[in-house]
Amino acid sequence: QVQLVESGGGLVQAGGSLRLSCAASGSIFSGNVMGWYRQAPGKQRELVAAITSGGATNYANSAKGRFTVSRDNAKNTVYLQMNSLKPEDTAVYYCNYKIVFTNYWGQGTQVTVSS
Repeated sequence: QVQLVESGGGLVQAGGSLRLSCAASGSIFSGNVMGWYRQAPGKQRELVAAITSGGATNYANSAKGRFTVSRDNAKNTVYLQMNSLKPEDTAVYYCNYKIVFTNYWGQGTQVTVSS
């Protein structure tokens, strides 16, 4: 089992920045992928950004150029630096840990961007 604890959400004005953190604990194995998904009211959960343990990254088109995903393997922690935030970025952001065919999710952290 893997436990994920997120932090860093909040309320910010459009154009502002936030940094999300997610610490993983439990049965951590190499070769995992950690990342961030988000779900806005009435919409499906969608990938924002992900990073492999080797550092390869994948971004949603909406995140490219504004968000940066990074990780500290020694701390089993993944980060999401979000800049130039827009009201449409408002959502609950979920940390994800993926190993082989198993997904673990954090409890979610609310990000609200006011116009």
